[in-house]
Amino acid sequence: MPLTQPAPLPDDAPLDDRIAELTARQPEGFALLQEFYSDPAIFERDIERIFMRRWLLVGHESRAAEPGDWFLFEFAGESVIIVRGKDGSLRALMNVCRHRGSHICYEKEGSAKLFVCPYHAWSYELDGTLKAARHMAKEINKGAFGLKPIALRVVEGLVFVNFSDDPIATTELERNLHASLRPYVSKGARIAARESFTFKANWKLAVENYIECYHCRTAHPEYSELHANELRDEDDKLVSLNQVMDRKARAFGVDIRDSDHWATPTALGEEGTLTRRYALYEGCLTGSEGGKPVAPLMGDFADYDLGVTYIHIGPTCFIIAYPDHVVLFRFLPASADETELELIWLVHPDAEAEKDYRHEALTWLWIVTSTSDKEIVEHNQQGVDSRFYEPGPYTPMEADAIRMCEWYLNEIR
Repeated sequence: MPLTQPAPLPDDAPLDDRIAELTARQPEGFALLQEFYSDPAIFERDIERIFMRRWLLVGHESRAAEPGDWFLFEFAGESVIIVRGKDGSLRALMNVCRHRGSHICYEKEGSAKLFVCPYHAWSYELDGTLKAARHMAKEINKGAFGLKPIALRVVEGLVFVNFSDDPIATTELERNLHASLRPYVSKGARIAARESFTFKANWKLAVENYIECYHCRTAHPEYSELHANELRDEDDKLVSLNQVMDRKARAFGVDIRDSDHWATPTALGEEGTLTRRYALYEGCLTGSEGGKPVAPLMGDFADYDLGVTYIHIGPTCFIIAYPDHVVLFRFLPASADETELELIWLVHPDAEAEKDYRHEALTWLWIVTSTSDKEIVEHNQQGVDSRFYEPGPYTPMEADAIRMCEWYLNEIR
């Protein structure tokens, strides 16, 4: 499709009309038009049409291991309390007092027997039920003034929430995580490390960068020395490495298959997810400096299988699983030109810091890779913001980015 098009609609045109016009002008197989990466109004549409409908990863259940343990998940101006109840269940409660709307929890995490609003001391049980509203002129219906819940799912230890009144299904998500993540966490897991990065860039640029490895050899020599996934599918070396990986895993009962249900439209009422397996190069056992072991083997792994399991959930959640540790990646849009990335490293639940693993060795690869990604993506945003920017064509190695852009354009209409 030629890039020369009629003049775009003015910025004050109705947003639906502008998006329809931009979508019609979007060249097939090319990066997105500038407005999709920079327009604040389109960013707000992204939040409402995509993120407030999808299941969002908030972390791992071990962060709230005991009754009363809680932590906050904050996104798009909303604050959610993830709390372990007295019954052992996790719940997601809006951090909004039912008296005059104050936040109840000011800190990021803690432990409590009940929640007491610091403003006027209304108190709530761990399940959100109103316990007491002090000095009310008359008795109120406590059942009508509990903290508002939102949907929460725990799948293989991962905690997801959904802000929608009618959440899309998690059937395929749960099936995929049971098949692909469970072998790593069958004996449980715990958080060994957490790190955050702020990318001065639109969330779509951050995610596109993450899902293509066209840039890996140039930008990530540390990653590329270990992972064979940038080899072409028809490459005999890749075929051989993958065969060795599969034989090793199946020898001790781990049989993880590729699956792809990621591009499922929201309209079909199902959260999208996919799994891919790929090998490490010869002599590499895990995602670390030199490919050397960094922690005790996890779950069902009796040995290193010489491979990696990659899982993609929804628009912005990714998992990289090695036999001795699992890394969770969560991108959250903060504004049209800012994205937050949180990385969470999981290890065997009995692994002890500085005895069974060292923080620096465990986190090295994805700290150095994410630091590089931050620089790349921020320069990408700066170039996209140029008055001279025009979208260019994707390469075959960016097929996932093409698919994501097609999916995105369907989602925001």
